[in-house]
Amino acid sequence: MKVFLMQGDSITDAERSKSTSNPDATNLLGKGYPAFTASALELKYPGEYTYINRGVSGNRIVDLFARDKLDLINLEPDVLSILIGVNDVWHEYSRQNGVEPEKFEMIYNLLLDEVQEALPEIKIILMGAFILPGLSYDYDAFRAEVEERAAITKKIAEERGLKFVDLQTLFDEAAAKGVRHLTRDGVHPDYAGCELIKNALVAAFEEVR
Repeated sequence: MKVFLMQGDSITDAERSKSTSNPDATNLLGKGYPAFTASALELKYPGEYTYINRGVSGNRIVDLFARDKLDLINLEPDVLSILIGVNDVWHEYSRQNGVEPEKFEMIYNLLLDEVQEALPEIKIILMGAFILPGLSYDYDAFRAEVEERAAITKKIAEERGLKFVDLQTLFDEAAAKGVRHLTRDGVHPDYAGCELIKNALVAAFEEVR
């Protein structure tokens, strides 16, 4: 059976179970877009894939890189999606511990170097970080920083021939149409936001599988 691994921060984590003693524990996929995505794909490709969520709340690109052996390479996924970047900005605003753009790009490339060397046949989908109004910080300044991380992610994807998903544009378009329940706080998706990411990720999955 093939493996589809979804990696990232709290947007991916979505309150998933971290149980290691019971591999059959409920809520291993969490309550967010990974569960939405797995359910849609399982209905379309019954029994073909195992779906794994290894998002960790609060993670920056440096944190993801630090655990890439345990939570990525060792799982030997056939398909991998990554959504990371907002905490690289958020942590700077909240605790002066963010990841500047140059370092974000360098570490992201190091991560992908290791993954692609270990798993040369892996199919990779990179999703750009996004933000909507709702945070208590200066929105325009915060958004500019998030957009920079998303632009770097897109650049990396293009340079490596990987699939890129522009979530910021999708969220902006939905918000402009008056769609509600996209996020709870400007960052963490509500149910409509999870559905939006799921639709985009399923479409990307179809292109790379």
